[in-house]
Amino acid sequence: MRKVLFTMTAAVLIMSCGGGDTKKESSTETTTASTSSLSDNPDYQKGMTLVAGSDCLTCHKVSEKNIGPSYKDVAAKYENNDDNIELLASKIMKGGSGVWGTIPMTAHANLKQEDAEAMVKYILLLKK
Repeated sequence: MRKVLFTMTAAVLIMSCGGGDTKKESSTETTTASTSSLSDNPDYQKGMTLVAGSDCLTCHKVSEKNIGPSYKDVAAKYENNDDNIELLASKIMKGGSGVWGTIPMTAHANLKQEDAEAMVKYILLLKK
Protein backbone atom coordinates (compact mmCIF):
# COMPACT_ATOMS: atom_id res chain seq x y z
CA MET A 1 0.00 0.00 0.00
CA ARG A 2 2.84 2.40 0.84
CA LYS A 3 4.50 1.72 -2.50
CA VAL A 4 1.30 2.55 -4.39
CA LEU A 5 0.78 5.75 -2.38
CA PHE A 6 4.42 6.75 -2.87
CA THR A 7 4.24 6.05 -6.63
CA MET A 8 1.03 8.07 -7.00
CA THR A 9 2.48 10.98 -5.01
CA ALA A 10 5.65 10.94 -7.10
CA ALA A 11 3.59 10.87 -10.32
CA VAL A 12 1.47 13.83 -9.19
CA LEU A 13 4.58 15.82 -8.27
CA ILE A 14 6.24 15.10 -11.61
CA MET A 15 3.10 16.10 -13.52
CA SER A 16 2.64 19.30 -11.51
CA CYS A 17 6.24 20.37 -12.10
CA GLY A 18 6.25 19.90 -15.85
CA GLY A 19 4.70 21.79 -18.72
CA GLY A 20 4.97 25.46 -17.80
CA ASP A 21 8.76 25.68 -17.78
CA THR A 22 9.04 27.14 -21.29
CA LYS A 23 6.75 30.06 -20.49
CA LYS A 24 8.60 30.91 -17.30
CA GLU A 25 11.96 30.86 -19.04
CA SER A 26 10.89 33.18 -21.84
CA SER A 27 9.28 35.57 -19.38
CA THR A 28 12.38 35.51 -17.22
CA GLU A 29 14.60 36.03 -20.25
CA THR A 30 12.60 39.09 -21.31
CA THR A 31 12.66 40.54 -17.81
CA THR A 32 16.35 39.81 -17.44
CA ALA A 33 17.14 41.38 -20.83
CA SER A 34 15.19 44.54 -19.95
CA THR A 35 16.75 44.78 -16.52
CA SER A 36 20.27 44.13 -17.75
CA SER A 37 19.99 46.76 -20.48
CA LEU A 38 18.90 49.30 -17.86
CA SER A 39 21.48 48.20 -15.33
CA ASP A 40 24.20 48.72 -17.94
CA ASN A 41 23.08 52.34 -18.41
CA PRO A 42 25.27 54.70 -16.30
CA ASP A 43 22.39 57.20 -15.89
CA TYR A 44 20.24 54.41 -14.47
CA GLN A 45 22.98 53.24 -12.09
CA LYS A 46 23.87 56.70 -10.78
CA GLY A 47 20.26 57.80 -10.37
CA MET A 48 19.21 54.57 -8.68
CA THR A 49 22.12 54.89 -6.22
CA LEU A 50 21.20 58.50 -5.42
CA VAL A 51 17.51 57.67 -4.95
CA ALA A 52 18.35 54.70 -2.72
CA GLY A 53 20.56 56.91 -0.55
CA SER A 54 17.95 59.64 -0.18
CA ASP A 55 14.59 59.95 1.57
CA CYS A 56 12.69 59.68 -1.76
CA LEU A 57 11.54 56.12 -1.13
CA THR A 58 9.64 57.31 1.94
CA CYS A 59 7.00 58.87 -0.33
CA HIS A 60 7.57 57.20 -3.70
CA LYS A 61 7.74 53.62 -4.95
CA VAL A 62 8.85 52.41 -8.35
CA SER A 63 5.63 50.75 -9.49
CA GLU A 64 2.82 51.85 -7.20
CA LYS A 65 1.50 55.08 -5.73
CA ASN A 66 2.45 55.78 -2.15
CA ILE A 67 2.22 59.28 -0.68
CA GLY A 68 3.49 60.60 -4.00
CA PRO A 69 3.20 59.14 -7.49
CA SER A 70 5.10 56.04 -8.52
CA TYR A 71 8.26 56.61 -10.53
CA LYS A 72 6.69 54.72 -13.43
CA ASP A 73 3.71 57.13 -13.39
CA VAL A 74 6.08 60.09 -13.49
CA ALA A 75 7.97 58.50 -16.38
CA ALA A 76 4.71 57.94 -18.25
CA LYS A 77 3.66 61.58 -17.79
CA TYR A 78 6.90 63.26 -18.84
CA GLU A 79 8.88 62.81 -22.04
CA ASN A 80 12.57 62.11 -21.49
CA ASN A 81 14.12 65.35 -22.76
CA ASP A 82 16.44 68.04 -21.40
CA ASP A 83 13.62 70.51 -20.60
CA ASN A 84 11.73 67.96 -18.49
CA ILE A 85 14.90 66.78 -16.79
CA GLU A 86 15.63 70.38 -15.70
CA LEU A 87 11.98 70.97 -14.71
CA LEU A 88 11.70 67.84 -12.60
CA ALA A 89 15.15 68.33 -11.03
CA SER A 90 14.03 71.81 -10.03
CA LYS A 91 10.85 70.39 -8.48
CA ILE A 92 12.89 67.90 -6.48
CA MET A 93 15.12 70.67 -5.16
CA LYS A 94 12.41 73.30 -4.55
CA GLY A 95 9.50 71.02 -3.68
CA GLY A 96 6.03 71.54 -5.05
CA SER A 97 2.39 70.53 -5.07
CA GLY A 98 -0.68 70.45 -7.24
CA VAL A 99 0.49 68.30 -10.15
CA TRP A 100 -0.17 64.96 -8.42
CA GLY A 101 -2.65 66.09 -5.77
CA THR A 102 -2.74 68.31 -2.72
CA ILE A 103 0.07 66.73 -0.69
CA PRO A 104 3.22 68.84 -1.18
CA MET A 105 6.59 67.34 -1.98
CA THR A 106 9.29 68.33 0.48
CA ALA A 107 12.08 70.51 -0.90
CA HIS A 108 15.53 68.98 -1.13
CA ALA A 109 17.52 72.22 -1.19
CA ASN A 110 20.80 70.56 -0.18
CA LEU A 111 20.77 68.37 -3.27
CA LYS A 112 23.14 69.34 -6.08
CA GLN A 113 21.55 70.16 -9.45
CA GLU A 114 23.55 67.41 -11.20
CA ASP A 115 22.44 64.82 -8.62
CA ALA A 116 18.79 65.85 -8.94
CA GLU A 117 19.10 65.56 -12.73
CA ALA A 118 20.67 62.09 -12.37
CA MET A 119 17.72 61.03 -10.23
CA VAL A 120 15.27 62.33 -12.83
CA LYS A 121 17.13 60.52 -15.62
CA TYR A 122 16.81 57.28 -13.64
CA ILE A 123 13.08 57.85 -13.09
CA LEU A 124 12.42 58.69 -16.76
CA LEU A 125 14.24 55.52 -17.85
CA LEU A 126 11.50 53.54 -16.08
CA LYS A 127 9.00 54.43 -18.83
CA LYS A 128 7.10 51.36 -19.97
